[in-house]
Amino acid sequence: MVANPVIEVMLKRKSVRRYTAEQPSDELVQTIVRAGQQAPFAYQLCSVLLSRRQADNPFHAPLLFTLCIDFHRLELVMAQRNWRRVTNDLTLLLFGAQDASLMAENMVIAAESFGLASCFLGDAPYQADKIAADYQLPPRVFPLVQLAMGYPAEEFPPRPRFPLAFTLFEDRYPQLDTEVVQAAMQSMDEGYRAQGYYLKQNALIPLETDRSETYTYDNYSWTEHISRKAGQWEASADELLEQFAERGLNIPGHSPPSE
Repeated sequence: MVANPVIEVMLKRKSVRRYTAEQPSDELVQTIVRAGQQAPFAYQLCSVLLSRRQADNPFHAPLLFTLCIDFHRLELVMAQRNWRRVTNDLTLLLFGAQDASLMAENMVIAAESFGLASCFLGDAPYQADKIAADYQLPPRVFPLVQLAMGYPAEEFPPRPRFPLAFTLFEDRYPQLDTEVVQAAMQSMDEGYRAQGYYLKQNALIPLETDRSETYTYDNYSWTEHISRKAGQWEASADELLEQFAERGLNIPGHSPPSE
């Protein structure tokens, strides 16, 4: 691979959960958010909430950003142009998720370049009602993701990723045979076990099915961890759809996947 300072910052990024008490300056915060704004966007459907309440923030991080999909702001602009929105909420939600995700990533890279660290918190959509109450959000603003951020108080290597051969497919999607899949799984699992990640986090997910437990921290790793999440949790979208509805978003419901 070729390298430059930007690539080096990106490849060293990892999720940090321990921070010093030092508060980043206002100028630095504004720089990070402004860099986030320069991400590509479809509708610029993203607004950013900030909490400096370190005692209340996850991991006692000095900064907690909440990136929201913001239909309210778009509709205010449209009203000034004497337009009424007809685009359905699901379409706008997809564009807004792109806008907010790209902005969040820009903010993370900008922060890393100044020596800060961060951790993505993906459960914000399931806490939308609480976040809305905390920040007095108007209807049509939906929290998508949160970023805990500050100066790191821990150091460790970046987490493994799938090999490029299992990620980059040129011209066509290949037939992923058992050998290829198992090689990619081995790469991820050995990398996580070498770092003792799940042992340090005490993060072996209990089985909620009639399967017998055959794993210990000696052989439990990322592929089993992610399989237990997707194989046991959130079979129904009802809770998430309720959060959308409470925030004034009209997203059609659907049934859980069949067995």
